[in-house]
Amino acid sequence: MANSDPDKLITKADKLTKLSMTRWSADWKGATVLYEQAANAYRLAKNYEKAKEAFEKASKGQEMLSSPWDAAKHMESAAVLAKEVRNWKELSEFSRHASELYTECGRSQPASDALAKGARALEDFAPEEAIQLYTDACDALEEDGKEQMAFDLYRAATSVYIKLEKYADAATFLLRLALAADKCNATHSQCKAYLSAIIVHLYAHDFQQAEKCYNDCCQVEAFLNSDQNRAASRLLSAYTEGDVEEIKRAAQSSIVSNLDHVIVKLARKLPTGDVSAFKMDTKDQEEPLDEDDLT
Repeated sequence: MANSDPDKLITKADKLTKLSMTRWSADWKGATVLYEQAANAYRLAKNYEKAKEAFEKASKGQEMLSSPWDAAKHMESAAVLAKEVRNWKELSEFSRHASELYTECGRSQPASDALAKGARALEDFAPEEAIQLYTDACDALEEDGKEQMAFDLYRAATSVYIKLEKYADAATFLLRLALAADKCNATHSQCKAYLSAIIVHLYAHDFQQAEKCYNDCCQVEAFLNSDQNRAASRLLSAYTEGDVEEIKRAAQSSIVSNLDHVIVKLARKLPTGDVSAFKMDTKDQEEPLDEDDLT
């Protein structure tokens, strides 16, 4: 029964990795097996802190044995346990290390997944770090030409930016999604991302930036001929006319309703500020051409 005591297994494994007068080389193979047994025993006993430490040691053991794939798996297990004990710093570190090990194996998808899992776990507790992990997860797939697999990650990062009220950053990430979609010939996703970015700027009551974004997007032929373009044009026209009711109607169109839920929620709250100033600006520009003006 002594061998099933995880504390004793760890002590024995630690001894195997330390050099001494009688041990001239570390026995990582023997030690790693013991670390793995201890980690599973601790986890079964719900001693998550010690299980986390044991998986971390098992991961190092697999690295020493030149098995980055198994090392990454153990590092992911350590990350899950870091979440259990609410150690957000270690959760992030373990997720990154697991990703690096998968990259060492030439596997971009698991490398990205490891970061994304960490990001999802951190969203409510360390949102800034979650965004960074999502960004790195996207990078891993982009570098391998697998942009299409990153679509949900772009959306997830955008959602966290919106929760943090960082609307300019959210819009920028949506444009990054549009670029990735363009590379994959995913025209529908591309156009939805453009319209979403415009709505985010409008929600932030930055009409100038929304208009600039719209004009930039119109340089893309796919968007120019899309339903999403028409929906965006209708929204912007309603703003320039200062027509609050038309803004609300445009924001509830079926095209807008088919966007991601987080964007639809923003659209339903439009307009978020006074739009009468936009109407005045337009009126001033049009006054010299007003044929009904008899003065």
